[in-house]
Amino acid sequence: MGRILGVLALLTLVLLAGGIAVAWAPERPVDALKPRWAGAPSRFVDVGGLQVHLRDEGPRDDPVPIVLIHGTVSSLHTWEGWAAALRGERRVVRFDLPGFGLTGPNASGDYGVAADTRFVLDLLDTLKIERFVLVGNSLGGEIAWHAAVLAPQRVERLVLIDAGGYAFTTRWVRLGFRLTRMLVVRGLSRNVLPRSLVARSVRAVYGEPSRVSEALIDRYYELTLREGNRTALARRFEQVQPGADSALIATLKVPTLILWGGRDRLFPPENGLAFARDIARSRLVLFDGLGHVPHEEDPARSVAELRRFLGMAPAV
Repeated sequence: MGRILGVLALLTLVLLAGGIAVAWAPERPVDALKPRWAGAPSRFVDVGGLQVHLRDEGPRDDPVPIVLIHGTVSSLHTWEGWAAALRGERRVVRFDLPGFGLTGPNASGDYGVAADTRFVLDLLDTLKIERFVLVGNSLGGEIAWHAAVLAPQRVERLVLIDAGGYAFTTRWVRLGFRLTRMLVVRGLSRNVLPRSLVARSVRAVYGEPSRVSEALIDRYYELTLREGNRTALARRFEQVQPGADSALIATLKVPTLILWGGRDRLFPPENGLAFARDIARSRLVLFDGLGHVPHEEDPARSVAELRRFLGMAPAV
């Protein structure tokens, strides 16, 4: 029996080692990722010592630019469909938040929503943008409405897409927290990332998983490998406080459009209904068949609602 147990233990170690070998993914320096992910019109702007990856497109005489904020483990690339549909008529600004994309981790290690909100306003100050339309998805939506609370005189209109703000118990968030914490505790987070896990995660946030391409998975996977991003994600999970400021949502007076995927498994449509209930004179649009990132999953359908909200003519 002892010999059998020994063989089983050895086999288990071999399988574990093989799994780690398959998932072995060391950090990549930002300069190694730039050729593929920071082509024109990307540039980097210093904000408090952080080199922020951004794209600023469209007419510079636009008095109220459209500012787009991505969600957790995403990047400015998630808005490509919207940017393409808008930049011919409006100035469109998008960027990688601290700890994500090519911007990478900040020096303070503070990834609370207050720090993120201050970062966004500081970036817009750096770009000399005083007043703007603010659009955010998921974490980006939570940052967007916090910015509208903090600086309502600067936010002309607010667009929340499957936004954070209310308490939630989604199993995907719990799984992500446990997995990230486990990897950090075991010292593996900087070197291990199964691409299959990234693929499952991306498919889980789409209403129709078949829309997820291998190229899209590559983007999420490679940008997560950016030096420092996985450690920053672990810090962010440690600091997250879902619903802590939800009472502030009802204080919003900014004209608000709420867009929500009817198949969102992360933040269910009930959360969209809560935003519509708590924000006076807001408008809610539910997209049947779309998931947590409707702007990415179906750019044409979702941006049409933004254009209507801003009084723009329908796209040709």
